[in-house]
Amino acid sequence: MPLRNHPTARQLRLGAELRRMRESAGMTARETAALLGVNSSQMTHVESGLSGVSEARLRRLAAHYACLDEALIDGLAALATDRTRGWWEEYRGILPAPFLDLAELEHHATFRRDVDFLHVPGLLQTEDYARALFSFTTPELRPDQLESWVRHRMRRRTILEGPRTIPYETVIHESALRIRVGDRAATRVQLGRILELSEADHVTVRVIPYDLDGFAGAGSAMVHMGGAVPRLDTFVRDAPYGTAFIDSEAQLDRLRSLFRKVRSVSFEPERSRDFIHRLTKEL
Repeated sequence: MPLRNHPTARQLRLGAELRRMRESAGMTARETAALLGVNSSQMTHVESGLSGVSEARLRRLAAHYACLDEALIDGLAALATDRTRGWWEEYRGILPAPFLDLAELEHHATFRRDVDFLHVPGLLQTEDYARALFSFTTPELRPDQLESWVRHRMRRRTILEGPRTIPYETVIHESALRIRVGDRAATRVQLGRILELSEADHVTVRVIPYDLDGFAGAGSAMVHMGGAVPRLDTFVRDAPYGTAFIDSEAQLDRLRSLFRKVRSVSFEPERSRDFIHRLTKEL
């Protein structure tokens, strides 16, 4: 089987989890390869996401590593056997790979949580807002490329409005609501869109106001997507070198704690809706 040229975030995650299990068991890649009857380079390819692994081999490895977490093993088996070619595949080679990875992770997520301070979260954005944002941040896009970026962002909203929705919670700072990425009319429509979505049972919108004392968490923007089990959660954060997909246990625990801390100082959903209503009337 040929090696993958560009493994997805989910394929990389499977390999990373298998490597962590092996290291926890105190085994080398060479020893594991011997168990499966392959050479060590093949095992390295599996753990780096460049090659797949069958469910039977995965479960054999888990047993040999003395992993007793059946829910985790089932979650890894789902990663190993997934052959989904979702709508995002239409954009491969057109959009940056992290865009596709994000859409795929959302498709399989059990929940999603956001924290944003400067922009309305992508899943809540209107077409006009997304178009204005991309036009400013990526001015080199041709008109057809720009429309592809916007369409992709709009299609990602299927997890909020499609046949299979997931619980979604977002914490938005007042600054993101006040900054006029578009004009006054577009901003009013954008706030109305947030209010409309916030009425859904599976959507929770919380606001952090400017006048909150003692808040130093403005660098806490993040996306948290739930996996089949908590260990398979993923955090996504923008970094100077690009989009970072975070999945180590220590970092997951730290970012979960950070999300709880930010959420704890935000308005409750009803008060948040009232707050956004007032902002709309000011426009």
